Amino acid sequence: MSVRYGMAIDTKSCVGCAACVIACKKENNVPNGHSRDWIFTSTIGSYPELSMTIESRRCNHCENAPCVTVCPTGASYVGPGGTILVNPDKCTGCKACIAACPYGARFVDPRTGSIDKCTFCLHRIEDGLSTTACQEICPTSSIFFGDLSDPESEIAQVLAERDNYTLLPEAGTEPRHYFLK
Repeated sequence: MSVRYGMAIDTKSCVGCAACVIACKKENNVPNGHSRDWIFTSTIGSYPELSMTIESRRCNHCENAPCVTVCPTGASYVGPGGTILVNPDKCTGCKACIAACPYGARFVDPRTGSIDKCTFCLHRIEDGLSTTACQEICPTSSIFFGDLSDPESEIAQVLAERDNYTLLPEAGTEPRHYFLK
């Protein structure tokens, strides 16, 4: 079976420190005012029965990525391991992919005019590293990354052992970014 990269965030141990956001910005030279990943918090319930969920969010690297199908130039494409990537040389900055993404995971890089987003640090993986910058920096070890097709991989095991969810399953995109309950 071929490699299928995925990521999971442990919502029980993530403290929302944003170390992942900073590591991503540094690793990928993300311009000021923009992010490839971000922290989302939600409070559920009513006082005094409240709970908070913290999610580190980014591109969901969907199996059925609408950003790829709407791209008129082929700049958005499926790369190695099923990663969803953007070729800046083909991108015209038309923003069709931004409109198509139900997760708000893309932005226009003001330096180039092309679309940018999370790549699951594919450059690191291709260089022989086994982790993304966000996973490597996480002080609470709340980020899991790896091959979903390999039942022995840490991410496959944690998804098999823990209840989890994806964002907007009704969108039919089949995201590969999971949140552990």
